[in-house]
Amino acid sequence: MKLLRVHIISAKTCGGLLDGLDLRLRSPFISYSAFAPLCLIGPNGAGKSQFLQMLAEIFQSVFHKCISEEERVEGNPDLQFELEYLIQPEDEQLPVRVRILRKAIGRKRPTLIIERRDEEEYEWIDCDLNDPKTRTLLPEKIIGYTSGDNETLSLPFLVSRSGYADEVGGGALNAAMRDRPPDTRLMLIDYGTHLEVLVANLLLGDAPQWVALLQDAQLKDLHSFRCIVQLAHSAAPKLASRKGSQNSRKGVQLTKELEQYLDHLKRCATCYTYDEKTETYIFDYWINDQTRKAFRSFWNNTLDLYSSFHKLAMLNDLALPRETRKRFQKETKERRFASRLPEPQDEDKVFRFERVMFTAQRTGKEVDYVSLSDGEHQLGQILGTFCMLSSPNVLFLLDEPESHFNPLWRVKFISRILDLPTKNGDRRESAKATEQECLLTTHSPFVPSDMHRDKVFIFSKDEEGKIQVQNPNIETFGSTFDTIIEECFNVRPPMSKVPHDEIKELMESDDREKIRAGIQRLGNSVEKAFLADHLRQITKRDEV
Repeated sequence: MKLLRVHIISAKTCGGLLDGLDLRLRSPFISYSAFAPLCLIGPNGAGKSQFLQMLAEIFQSVFHKCISEEERVEGNPDLQFELEYLIQPEDEQLPVRVRILRKAIGRKRPTLIIERRDEEEYEWIDCDLNDPKTRTLLPEKIIGYTSGDNETLSLPFLVSRSGYADEVGGGALNAAMRDRPPDTRLMLIDYGTHLEVLVANLLLGDAPQWVALLQDAQLKDLHSFRCIVQLAHSAAPKLASRKGSQNSRKGVQLTKELEQYLDHLKRCATCYTYDEKTETYIFDYWINDQTRKAFRSFWNNTLDLYSSFHKLAMLNDLALPRETRKRFQKETKERRFASRLPEPQDEDKVFRFERVMFTAQRTGKEVDYVSLSDGEHQLGQILGTFCMLSSPNVLFLLDEPESHFNPLWRVKFISRILDLPTKNGDRRESAKATEQECLLTTHSPFVPSDMHRDKVFIFSKDEEGKIQVQNPNIETFGSTFDTIIEECFNVRPPMSKVPHDEIKELMESDDREKIRAGIQRLGNSVEKAFLADHLRQITKRDEV
């Protein structure tokens, strides 16, 4: 999948910040089999995160209309937009150009239209929204990533998660719905899901992937972990089994699909305990070849295992009071973005990991996951996400994915993604993963230096507060970080303000001793050289 153009007609978001934005991201004639992420850079508050949010909400609306069983709730029903992209369904020999529109005509409510381009006749052809072939023109997954509590990008994914939890809670009590496993195409990867990603990769990935995920933390392998499923704890809704239901649980009700996952986890466990009163399962796993063989007998690949973990974890919303969930739904409709679903305490969660231990690379000793740094958590999570998602029609929306990295990791970030081993090959070669789409935001110059200028978009605000987007005037690929900072953030010279102000003051001074002392305190820079020249001119003048 490759995005071509995004036109946001009306979003009713952030005071209409993005209304009217018409952004051409790529030419329709680009190389389809080339993984080429797009970078959104610029100052805080310039609309970068909101742009990612709009993309997630656009596809959420499309999924809700065309595949309601996979997207139950629409977070922004008033959103009006026009979107173009390339996608290659499995039954097509060449990529198909798709256009999706939703805009109001007069006082009528906006109507969703999906069209595909007939390149021979040079015309757009309407698609039936209920036709299964239309579904093949939509991305398989929308992956949102945020490194912190960014409510902007998270919102559509939290709406999707809440809708999933509600459907599971109701469907499990309905005999007709219990056998129909609900699914979701929107997946949020944040700090609350990092263990789901990492554990799934280290159980069902292969040795090169384990090395790629663990080498920076100097870890050798996953040693052991525990996961807990509690269904009738004090925070869970007390749902009595209804007449006609095959489910006799007292607390959180599970669909047949989730009951099956629970049984698989039990069968793979090294040992487990069960508390009938609280309906709590404690599964312990000591990792060896037999453990991995057991997991592979129930799950085909890493993504399937992650999805099982993730679906169980999405039930954590059911541990929240119903009033809290209703308040979130109400405020979402009112576009009040300061609100989000609170995270339940660990002891109240339906599903959680505990005691995740690794084997140290050098000493062979056990290392607790919680002892790793935020950067090590973040790196394993992001790389793990790209490892397990290797199918072509996937859209990644990453909000500041390298925010916790040290400079060396930031320099290597794009290269690491390109070199990651997946089941379909890495992203440098013509593997299926190269056909994915990726947009990321950043405030640092490291990522743009890995990309050509046509893949870098500088977001800013004009005097009236409207969003302006343009490509850099310089070639960013291979440019020094100072050059990119100057171009994208107008920082001239590229140094902090305290030394800059001191240099400015010394440049206006005639006190030679004061200037000499100042030069001694300064590190190397062009400005320091100018100051030294200023000292020489003063000295020469005074000698005359």
